[in-house]
Amino acid sequence: MWSDIKEIQSTDTNVKKFVFTKDSAVAESVLYKYPTYEDRTVICCSTQSGCPVGCRFCGAGDNFVRSLTSEEIISQPVHLLETTNVDVKDIGRLQIMFMSMGEPFLNFKNLKIALNKLHELYPNAALLISTSGPDVDSYDELISLSVEIPKIGLQFSVHESSDEARNKLIPFAKKLTLSKIAEVGTKFHSTTGRKAFFNYCVHEKNNTQEDADRLLELFNPTHWEATISVICERDEHIAAANKRQEELALDFTTELANRGFSTRVFNPAGQDDIGGGCGQLWFVQEWMRNNPDKAKPSIGRGKEIIHCPA
Repeated sequence: MWSDIKEIQSTDTNVKKFVFTKDSAVAESVLYKYPTYEDRTVICCSTQSGCPVGCRFCGAGDNFVRSLTSEEIISQPVHLLETTNVDVKDIGRLQIMFMSMGEPFLNFKNLKIALNKLHELYPNAALLISTSGPDVDSYDELISLSVEIPKIGLQFSVHESSDEARNKLIPFAKKLTLSKIAEVGTKFHSTTGRKAFFNYCVHEKNNTQEDADRLLELFNPTHWEATISVICERDEHIAAANKRQEELALDFTTELANRGFSTRVFNPAGQDDIGGGCGQLWFVQEWMRNNPDKAKPSIGRGKEIIHCPA
């Protein structure tokens, strides 16, 4: 299926990155253990090669190659789990996240096949879909599938507390407004009984009490949980994790907790030496530079909805 799979070990022994390539596409997946694979294993895998959305913090957001097939999506967690040399049945907590590269809802046909197959292979695995919220008709279908597969979770990459600020960060034109995202999450909760998540990347211009208040107005803590990202950074020359950034994230987490949210901080390992954080994808960026005939610019695609290839 893939012509080459590279395994890249971080200096942090809790994380590895895998780069899947063939002539027509590239994908990346990340494998984490906390602190052992038997205790907790987390996989972040790709649904597209490159991404048409063009988020400004994402190193893969400048180019789009194509959507991955269902087989290409499934093969990533299958391969990563095989490398652990651990019986999946012995893993206390297994999470497979579709949040490495690509917009899952712009490849929902193949993602749905992958979700069903992965649930069949690993019935105890949590299957988390992280989305930027494109304006598509697949959310009701996902919610129905989430009733059939009670391990599916839904997370929206929000990152800003106003549509104006979010439009600058995520230039894709056909995306849901924050209020529409809130409606989808509320419906997900009322239908499945599980809370949706919003992911918020804190920086020095979106960490005020006013930002926290706007998030509370949008996202009812009864229906939503909050994930606070330490950083979203595409530049490999900038240290992704630093004390100031961690303090900003922890302080804003407290603000949200004081407003009734269940919160968690996402500070992935391997950010500085292998681009372990979502959106960094240094090896994909190199492939894109070396294959300009295959990687089409994402900028200017903002008015399109790009689904699977025929």
